[in-house]
Amino acid sequence: MNILLSIVAFLGNVLIIAVIPKVSSLHPPSKLLLGCLAITDLRVGLVVQPLYVNVLLSAEHSKHCYYSLSLFNTKSPFFCGVSLMTLTAISVDRLLALKLGTRYRQVVSLRRVCVLTVIIWLSNTAKAVIVLYIPLYGSGIFAIEVILCIIASSSCYMKIYPILRHQQAQVQQHVHQGQQNGGETPLNIARYRKTVSSAWWVQITLLACYLPFLVVMAILVIYKPLVFALHAPITLLLLNSTLNPFLYCWKMKEVKQAVINTIRQLNCFSC
Repeated sequence: MNILLSIVAFLGNVLIIAVIPKVSSLHPPSKLLLGCLAITDLRVGLVVQPLYVNVLLSAEHSKHCYYSLSLFNTKSPFFCGVSLMTLTAISVDRLLALKLGTRYRQVVSLRRVCVLTVIIWLSNTAKAVIVLYIPLYGSGIFAIEVILCIIASSSCYMKIYPILRHQQAQVQQHVHQGQQNGGETPLNIARYRKTVSSAWWVQITLLACYLPFLVVMAILVIYKPLVFALHAPITLLLLNSTLNPFLYCWKMKEVKQAVINTIRQLNCFSC
């Protein structure tokens, strides 16, 4: 199962990375965050999932399993951590886009998002080093990181929807009073709703994939002999990187059309 998920995650995220520059509806910083997430998910499919398959296959060979497990324990918190922080940054980006309005493009610049992306990768590199040399502390840091990122991103979406409903009510009031300015405001809100909806579905998928892992980790603190129970939650956690490309295509029509066009071009070249 993990072999299949690895192949699908790799191919799906390669397509997403290829088509992101063609999506004109996204602000460049948003494109960068989405591209960073796709690159991270690609590496999960290319590196982390094959390592986990190797761990499962080499379970009977203790020495080989030890090295495979050490690599997996280092790589998985790194890439999963980058993915989590990037998803949190996307939720904060959507909240800022709503609250800042016309000032959004000035405050959320491409340069600042580049700096944020570098910080995310460097902080997770430091965490990977801690996991390598002090595994117990590293696991604790990763668990805390997962909890904080889930709380932060969920809080952003909880703030977004009341503000969005309020703005929609204002727009409808302006429409009834004949104060609509060429239909521009409803169009912007409709476009914003689509981007928030796609990000929200990615967030729901993340919760569904990560929460079982946290629950089992908490249980293992009490019942250590049940370590074998981690296999299913780890597979579910890694599944998140496989599902994200499908969510982009489902909730973002421009991404879906770009993916279809790219596949058609590849078919033409193969013929």
